[in-house]
Amino acid sequence: MSIYSYKQRNTIVLAILILLGCFVIYSLRTIAGSVLSTIVLYTILRPVFIHLTEKWMLKRWLAALLIIVISLVLIVVPFLTLSFLVIGKISEFNKDPMRIKVIIQKIDDFAGSKFNQPDLVDKGIQKSSEIATELFPSVLGGAASIFLGLVVMYFLLYFMFVQRETFEGGLLKYAPFREQNALKFATELRNTTYSNVLGQGFIAVVQGALVSLAFFIFGINDAIFWGVISTFLSFLPVVGAPLIFIPAALIELANGNNTAGWGILLFGFIIITNIDNVIRLLIAKKVSDTHPIITVVGVIIGIPIFGIMGLVFGPLLLSYFILTIRIYETSKLASERLERIKLEEDE
Repeated sequence: MSIYSYKQRNTIVLAILILLGCFVIYSLRTIAGSVLSTIVLYTILRPVFIHLTEKWMLKRWLAALLIIVISLVLIVVPFLTLSFLVIGKISEFNKDPMRIKVIIQKIDDFAGSKFNQPDLVDKGIQKSSEIATELFPSVLGGAASIFLGLVVMYFLLYFMFVQRETFEGGLLKYAPFREQNALKFATELRNTTYSNVLGQGFIAVVQGALVSLAFFIFGINDAIFWGVISTFLSFLPVVGAPLIFIPAALIELANGNNTAGWGILLFGFIIITNIDNVIRLLIAKKVSDTHPIITVVGVIIGIPIFGIMGLVFGPLLLSYFILTIRIYETSKLASERLERIKLEEDE
């Protein structure tokens, strides 16, 4: 006969589950980015998978593999392109270091005389180095960790698609909300993901294209290259695209090309920076809006944890956290309302 009561045994089992759960979560901390990437991709690509399997009648394994191949190309190719462009530009600068020194000196002289900022470039380079160190630690750490992360992400994604009903049914069964609130949470989760990932991605592409257009109009060399760099930097709220067009404008002004310099500044601050607000308004009408404060704080939180992917994952995690609080408050109010009704009926 057991010395423990039924309630005591349940408490012990619960304590063991909590300890094991904490140990598992701690052990999986190195692939947290891969797990979050899987959730994001599943949320975005789920309608595509359903269309392929229900409309085109593809087998599940084939549809999952097709989605994986296409998404791999769409994710990896842009980063490879960026890497080759940056490596090529660095090699070009290394071949003619004096040209860089002359440009820096001109900007320093111009900033010192016009804005009383004689060390503007040195400060900018130092700050850029700090940002780059925080953004790219995983990339600098080697390709092995990146490859492992991709393998884990697509391994999970494949089985989440192939066993979609089982996976979603398990989430619904073990969700800490009532079924109605759990479904509402899933809908809000989808909208939040669309707003943060697809919405911010679209904004970044538009701003990058506008930077290329401005550079092309005013005769700046390598307009496409700087547009691509601006696209990635545009995930940084507020300071993204200006990190590219402001130095370009200062270089033109320092060289005496006032038309190009002031033209880029005006185009940048009137068009490029404000297009962000216009697109966010459109996104808010279609899905949901992510407040700029959430984006800024999320980036600050995300970059030290996820590196460059923190530009996306930081705001996304913060949005998920706020969404969970909202659902909890809704569930709590509903429970209190039901309790009041029950008390009134008993009286």
